[in-house]
Amino acid sequence: MSSLRLLAGTVRDLAPIVLVVVFFQVLVLRQPFPNLGEVLAGLLLVMVGLALFIRGLDMALFPIGEALAAAFARKGSAAWLLGFAFALGFGTTVAEPALIAVCEEAAATMAEAGAIEGDEQTRRGYAAALRYTVALSVGTAILVGVLRILKGWSMPRIIIGGYVLVVALTALAPEEIIGIAYDSGGVTTSTITVPLVTALGVGLATTIRGRNPMVDGFGLIAFASLSPMIFVLVFGMLT
Repeated sequence: MSSLRLLAGTVRDLAPIVLVVVFFQVLVLRQPFPNLGEVLAGLLLVMVGLALFIRGLDMALFPIGEALAAAFARKGSAAWLLGFAFALGFGTTVAEPALIAVCEEAAATMAEAGAIEGDEQTRRGYAAALRYTVALSVGTAILVGVLRILKGWSMPRIIIGGYVLVVALTALAPEEIIGIAYDSGGVTTSTITVPLVTALGVGLATTIRGRNPMVDGFGLIAFASLSPMIFVLVFGMLT
């Protein structure tokens, strides 16, 4: 019964976008769907896949993230906790499919614009360098976020200061890298990073005495979205 409820919830969540597509395709463009059978089969796969993904988050990623955070907090070693936070941010970001796609597209576009050499090896090297720069930035961001929870620092001050730095770097960075830098902040917070990082913050704030999970447990994703813009702008200035 729970699986049926989960699938029904997924159908309900996807219904608005399906209705939008159908409305514009049928009533505005007045065109039939190309390969309707494949479209319907793909939509069914999306619904089932999303339902399984949500179920997997509840069964594995959220519990293990909270359990690891609680275990490191009880261990009492700030060094190990910060090392784990950095490794978690770095590792999950490197594995993000959206980031891989954006980095490859950025390398291809840079090659077409003549900003880098057009051979395949150079494009791959640029894409890898950009990808690991973003991963390094997210690892650093999660480390800072965990420090904020431990020390009780003000999140608004850090966020405002970070965006002031982004604006300043934007004025100095090459024009070609600005859009890539801004997009990098979005693609890092996707299917793999968000569940584990959120669970880390909530689990840590729940375990540490004097911290409120609602106030202190959330906000790590904001750091993970902000830091890639800073790092990629600097990356563009250096390369």
